[in-house]
Parts: sequence; structure tokens; C-alpha cells
Amino acid sequence: MQTYGNPDVSYGWWAGNSMVTNRSGRFISSHAAHTGLICFAAGANTLWELSRFDPSIPMGHQALVTIPHLAAIGIGFDEAGVFTGAGVATIGILHLIFSMVYGAGGLMHALLFDEDIQQSEIIQARKFKLEWDNPDNQTFILGHHLLFFGIANIWFVEWAANHGIYDAALGAVRQVPYNLDISMVWNHQFDFLNIDSLEDVMGGHAFLAFYQIAGGAFHIATKQIGEYTKFKGAGLLSAEAILSWSCAGIGWMAIIAAFWCATNTTVYPTEWYGEPLALKFGIAPFWIDTVDLPEGLHTSRAWLTNVHYYLGFFYIQGHLWHALRAMGFDFKKLRDTEYGPLGKPASLK
Repeated sequence: MQTYGNPDVSYGWWAGNSMVTNRSGRFISSHAAHTGLICFAAGANTLWELSRFDPSIPMGHQALVTIPHLAAIGIGFDEAGVFTGAGVATIGILHLIFSMVYGAGGLMHALLFDEDIQQSEIIQARKFKLEWDNPDNQTFILGHHLLFFGIANIWFVEWAANHGIYDAALGAVRQVPYNLDISMVWNHQFDFLNIDSLEDVMGGHAFLAFYQIAGGAFHIATKQIGEYTKFKGAGLLSAEAILSWSCAGIGWMAIIAAFWCATNTTVYPTEWYGEPLALKFGIAPFWIDTVDLPEGLHTSRAWLTNVHYYLGFFYIQGHLWHALRAMGFDFKKLRDTEYGPLGKPASLK
């Protein structure tokens, strides 16, 4: 966090990041609590959507979000292959239970465990201390994140191969083996919005799993080679810089997901999300339905696409804000310019 040259700076209660910047234990507690909130939101929304789901109306025309995602990965179907919502309530309840477990973990790390992991008596725990300008420390933590992402991809690939996911071309759930063709993966990086093969989709996830796990192992095992120079990021690594990169990554993924969801009907089947959207331009790009629904309702695809896009847009703004601060830009100087705030001459303030 920027101090603007004040060594005794204090932050308001709303500046939550300041409470965890140099306290790795509190950093973990906030992560666990945040995960609990996400789990609670997912579980509660799943149960709410299930309670209002009307099987007589196409799912994509009911402005649902979590149930379509479950249907797309083959959950909620009976033995005849008809979507009935079977098992959806169980998943919602499990998310609520997990949210309590994560919340309890967050409270334990906040109230009972060490405020800073460097004070821990456990040697392995001390390896996850936070030293923002230490590349060895940051690459070690990054490596573990990549391992978990890789494992999640493996889980998804194995789920599709053994349980099966919904194939819009067949109108049924089927087992989908992955097509691990490196040339296919390379070519689809340029036209992934138009991908129409579930085998290729799972092949991309299989490749990503290998890439992330290999990268995770590399980052955990390696150390900074040679002198830590400005060319390698010396003086740039900081809590603010890493926060800015995180915002950039999330924002970019959200915007990509918006474009993908708007038009792709293989990963986002029409049955569950509604018809493809039309791209329009105003102050900013936005997508509209290509089908008229009663009472001014919108398809699930319209909700999901536009929310992703605008959340991604604001994440990118957060990235720019924190990146500029990390590079030393003092936003407080803007109020001391010749024209003062809001463009008014300083003499008229």
C-alpha cells in the first residue's frame, strides 16, 4: 500500500487490503473467508434458481445462471436424459456447508492462528511468508497456485471422460474424451470463440493442466538466477503491483468469457443459456437478445455475458489504478494542480 512518504500512515476501516499487506496469516484468513462467501453465494443462488425453475419454459429464457452451468456439465438429468434438476439441490446444500467450513477457517486464521506466518512454529508454514520484493518467495507461492489450477483442470477433463457433459449437437449427455493434439491447441488460440468440438475443448483443458502443473513445479523448485536486477523486476515487485496483475488477469478472463458466452453454443448450449446475442456499440460495447421474451425478460446468456463484460471492464480499471500506484504515481498530486479538483481553477475553490 502506498504511504506517500508518511511512515506513520493510517488507513480507514474500508481499506481492507491494508490489514493484510504484511500479515500473511491475515492474508490467508481473508482468502478463506472470501472463498466461503463465494461458496455461500453459489449454493444459495442454486437453491433459489431451482425453487423458481419452470420446466414448461426453456431454461435459457428464465434468466438463470448456476443451473445452466450445472446442466452444461451433465448434472440434473434423469436416466432418460431429461433435465429434471436431480442432484442440483444436493450440490447447492453442499456449497452452503462448505461455505461454513471456509468461514470457520477464515475466523480461525484471523483470531487463533499467528497474524504473520513467519511467527509460526511450523517450518513448512513459514515458507509461505509474504516478502513482496523477494522473487524467490513470490515464485514459490505462485507455483502452488499453478498446481491447484492444474489439478482443477484434470478434474474437469476426467469428469467429462467418465461422467460426461452435455453435447448440444446430440441434445444429450455423453462421455467426452480429450483430443490432446498440440497443433489443434495452437490453432484454436486464434479462433477459440468459434470452437465446435467438445473433444477439442477437453484437449485444451488437458494441455492446460499439464502446462500449469509443469509451471507450478518449475516455480516451486527454482530460485532467482543471478543478481536480482531492475531488468528482472527489482523495485517493481510489491503488494500493490501483484494486486494490479491479479486484477488484470481476472478482468481479461471476464472479458474473454463475455465474448465467448455471447456467441458460442457448444460450450454454452442454446437449451440452457438461450439464443446467441447481437453485439451493439454505445458508450461501451454491449450485447442484446436476438429473441423477444415476454415482460421484458432477458435470456441467461444476456445476463451472463453483460455482467462478465462490465465486471471485467472495472477490474481492468482497478488494474490500471493499482499499477500506477505501484510505479509510484501519487494520485493526491492531482488535487494540487493549477485547476484543482473537477477542473475548477484553484482560485475559485
